[in-house]
Amino acid sequence: MDFKQQLNDAAGNHDYAALLELVPYAQFIGMDCERFGDELVFRLPPKAENMGNPMLPALHGGVIAGFMEMAAIVQLMVMMHTTQVPKIVDFSIDYLRAGYAREAYCECKITRQGRRVANVSISSWQTNRKQPIATARAHFLIE
Repeated sequence: MDFKQQLNDAAGNHDYAALLELVPYAQFIGMDCERFGDELVFRLPPKAENMGNPMLPALHGGVIAGFMEMAAIVQLMVMMHTTQVPKIVDFSIDYLRAGYAREAYCECKITRQGRRVANVSISSWQTNRKQPIATARAHFLIE
């Protein structure tokens, strides 16, 4: 089975675990996704490999950014019903507080989707959605 068929099957079955299994980085950091109505919530479990500061211990900033970027890509693919992987044009992140060694979550909102470019805002939190550990804005080229 080719990659495009696997993407179609995962999206058609709403099996986001299968979709994330196709991405080695998503597997490495251990992210998964749940759908609640029309909303997708992404989860990053605590893993020793994802820690950057062992003294706190805290998540590595690059892991947080990669988690958020991957979530935005999956969100766009699911909401646009496409097998084309959007190409990142720009990604800007604001780290607001330390992400400790516990589960982290994120949600994405497509703020603008044109014919060629989509803008996505992403928020990541741990214990309280109203206290994000990071927020980001991403622009993607869509086919």
